[in-house]
Order: sequence, then C-alpha cells, then structure tokens
Amino acid sequence: MGHQGTRSERQISSVFLGIVAIMAVTGWAVWTGYSASPGLAVFLFVTSAWVVSLCLHEYAHARTALHSGDLTVGAKGYLTLNPLKYTHALLSIILPVIFVIMGGLGLPGGAVYIERDRIRGRWKHSLISAAGPLTNVAFAAVCTAPFWLNALDGVPLSFRFALAFLALLQVSAAILNFLPVPGLDGYGIIEPWLSYRVRREVAPLAPFGLIAVFALLWVPAVNAWFFDVVDGLLSALGVSDLEAYCGHHLYRFWQEGDGYFCAGPQS
Repeated sequence: MGHQGTRSERQISSVFLGIVAIMAVTGWAVWTGYSASPGLAVFLFVTSAWVVSLCLHEYAHARTALHSGDLTVGAKGYLTLNPLKYTHALLSIILPVIFVIMGGLGLPGGAVYIERDRIRGRWKHSLISAAGPLTNVAFAAVCTAPFWLNALDGVPLSFRFALAFLALLQVSAAILNFLPVPGLDGYGIIEPWLSYRVRREVAPLAPFGLIAVFALLWVPAVNAWFFDVVDGLLSALGVSDLEAYCGHHLYRFWQEGDGYFCAGPQS
C-alpha cells in the first residue's frame, strides 16, 4: 500500500453517490412541482442534502488530518465519503437527522477518529478541528447565495423555502460546532493551546459536551436566544425567518399546521 493510501481507499462510495442522486432527483421534483406531495419531496431533498453536508463535514476533518500526518484515515474508509464508515454512524448521521426531523436544528455529529499522536504542531491540530464546521459555513454560503445575490426571481416557492430551511440547518450546525465545549469542534480548535493540566481535567467531560448543549437548548430562554442569533445571521444573508419557517413547515409534511401564509407570493 502506498504512503498516501490506495485508490480504493479514496474512491467515492456508492452509498454517498446514492444519497447525492436522491438529493438531485428530489431537488428537481421540488423545483418543477413534479411531486404529488411537495412536502415529501422537500423532506427527502433537505434530508439527503443534510446527510451530504454531514459526510462532507467528516471528510474535511479526515482529509485535513491526512495532510497533517495521520495516514491511517484512508484505511479506515474516511476518504470515501461513505457515512457508514464513520466510527459512530449513529452519532454522525442518524442522530443529526432525527434532530432535524424533531426540532429543525442542525445538530453536529461526532465521527472520525483521528490519531492525534501522529500529528505534529498545534496549528495542524486546530485546523483539523476547524475543517468540519468550515464545511458547514461553505454549505450555508452556497444555500444562501441565491438570496443575497437576488437570484430567486421566478424560482418556485417550495424550492426557495427548502433552501432557506437547509441554510438554517447549516448555520445552526456551524454555530454549535464552533462552541468551545468539550467534545465539539470549537473545543478541538483551542485544545492544543491549553495547558496539559487543563486538557487532562477537561478530557472526561468530552462525551457529555454535546448532551449538555442539547439540554441547554431545551431551556426556552436559551433556545430563543440561540435561534435569534441564527435568524440574525440568516437575515444578514438575505434569508427571512418567514422563509426558513415555511421551509421547516413544508419539511414536516406529516403535521397539520398553520402554514397557510407560506402559500402567498414572496417579495
């Protein structure tokens, strides 16, 4: 096996390509109104796009680790974009999808196992941790570009709303990921710069960091503040909270709700 991994270790998996195909077909169905149930099409489009972003998030961690000195990531299948290859498929893919369905929240997954002792230099360690959430930032930029470029004239409302909701997921995931909480990427960015004593004391808390953040988001005041921040960022990018709400309403197609005002024309 070569130093940088074999070709099969880098080949894009058929599982990932299948998810991309679902995203493309359902995106087309939302755009054209071909689907008999626009809500179901939006659900499949946003969910598949969200899973694609999760795969790219983990790939970014792995690819950066590879170039920083951890040559084992290829053999573990992390460079294939296959979500089933992650150390915690449940934590990385299934749980974030469940949270999107339940609460319209872009919950970050925890996934690739990097052999940190193979990597030299604090900046490299920080960059590996930052690579994942920066992917969410890039995804958010792509989703919101049609809004801030005023390129949505004539675009079907359901597609516009789906993009707005997808942007909300990416922005919320980026914010949560950048929090300097043990177990999240934000802490991984600052961890190399902390003293050994602090790192040793904080290490046992890592498995509970995400749980603690999620628990805090159940507190109404914290939840309201968090989504105010998300809405503020989306608004700066040209996405109104109404558009994101309507996208969420369409996404939850199985629920009866008061989304009647989502049917009207948008300015």
